[in-house]
Amino acid sequence: MPHAASPPPCMAAPPIERDAADVSALVSCPAPPHPAFAADGGAALRRLIRQLPKAELHLHIEGTLEVDLMFKLAARNGVALPYADAAAARAARASYAGLQDFLDVYNACTAVLLTEDDFFELADAYLARAAADNVLTAEMFVDVQGHMARGVPLDAIASGLLRAAAASPVDASFILCIQRELGPAAASEALKAARPYVPSAFIGLGLAGAEVGNMPSEYEAVFAEAEEMGLHKMAHAGEEGGARYVWEAIRALRVERVDHGIRALEDPQLVAAMAAARLPITLCPLSNLRLQVYAGELEARVREVLASGIAHCYVDGNYEWVARVAGLGPEQLAQLAAASFEASFLPKERKKAHVAAVWGAFDAWRAEEGQPHRPAARGHPH
Repeated sequence: MPHAASPPPCMAAPPIERDAADVSALVSCPAPPHPAFAADGGAALRRLIRQLPKAELHLHIEGTLEVDLMFKLAARNGVALPYADAAAARAARASYAGLQDFLDVYNACTAVLLTEDDFFELADAYLARAAADNVLTAEMFVDVQGHMARGVPLDAIASGLLRAAAASPVDASFILCIQRELGPAAASEALKAARPYVPSAFIGLGLAGAEVGNMPSEYEAVFAEAEEMGLHKMAHAGEEGGARYVWEAIRALRVERVDHGIRALEDPQLVAAMAAARLPITLCPLSNLRLQVYAGELEARVREVLASGIAHCYVDGNYEWVARVAGLGPEQLAQLAAASFEASFLPKERKKAHVAAVWGAFDAWRAEEGQPHRPAARGHPH
């Protein structure tokens, strides 16, 4: 994908606000804006992003738990939270020292999820926001091990999530997400417990949790069993761990997508192999920013991904952040939205229809904005 030349060295980015409305405040070294977005402070950019249909491919449903709902569920279920009030909870989410710091906050928050209705309200709230952002399909991770360890029945988890999915205009599906720090035996037990809910509730198996020291190859047998069950396969790799973790996810687990994957850049041979195979990564730069991945260098690394040929897609406010970091134009943003559907697990014909809808929305936006007509490069975003 064409991208702007790397800007000069800059000062560190300002402190991160978890729900910052102004994404531009999170960009320390912006590229010159594309001419289509230069005149109005980013309003046209945001209109385009809102109008483009998108697929959400990297989202942990528990991570969408908003502070107000968290306190509501805590009161209903008699769960003590480690925060005096909502302001303290929001402050804890403002920035993290690293992945483990985030996981500690994450685990404290998800303790309020105990009943079918809790999981329904959690997913229903997220899917309403997703629909408002023109997300047409969402493939969401679910941390069943953490919930089952608290005594939550898997049936309650699955039933609540499926109720929310049935009530939403978003085409929602769920991915059983195992936590690598709990070990392969626990992962195998979780997969066995989930078997009755495949494929009605779960369409895939993912690997997440603390990455360093927990190699993907340890889960080779679990992922082989998932493949026999017809589940799609993906793994978090190359977030805090290096390129070796990505290689193992590809070779040992035979993943169809790599979640995060940004540290693949540390091995040119790996980059070339992923680009040749069109193996997509679900790049999450705003998450990387908050978790101090490539601290001080993230913007340059994202520009490298854009130029690498690796298939990639973005989620949520990441579209605007990446556009500002790399000076992307309207066609390139539409390519990213199309790539999100192409990297999804939707049937081929539905992918094709959604990609067509992306370009229909792009053409409509261009007409509304009075942008000059010229053929768009409607291929992969690289």
